[in-house]
Amino acid sequence: MKPTKVLLVDDEVEFASALSERLRLRNYDAKAVYHAEDAMATIMKDKPDVVLLDLKMPGIDGIEVLKAIKKFDITIKVIILSGQGDREIADEGIKVGAFDYVMKPVDIGEIITKIEQAKKSR
Repeated sequence: MKPTKVLLVDDEVEFASALSERLRLRNYDAKAVYHAEDAMATIMKDKPDVVLLDLKMPGIDGIEVLKAIKKFDITIKVIILSGQGDREIADEGIKVGAFDYVMKPVDIGEIITKIEQAKKSR
């Protein structure tokens, strides 16, 4: 069976790189990008199964990226990465079509559980 394709979108380069590496070590096909524009280009070229999407990024925010992803392909599951105090915005993301959200700092076990749940719901 093919590994689950996970795209991590977060402007915090060290965080995104480390999390994508931890996912690869657990046999996920994980890739990190650091800008909303790069996320959309990557999604159109190599559609992921699951996107881990930061809400607060410079330029285009996570909610706008989420809307664009859902417009492109409604079957892509999006898990929002939200900082403390962003629960209202994360809830808005659920209304727009996100599968779920995880509060930062993230726990790798929780992320993996959410990815597996999202994959099963496809």
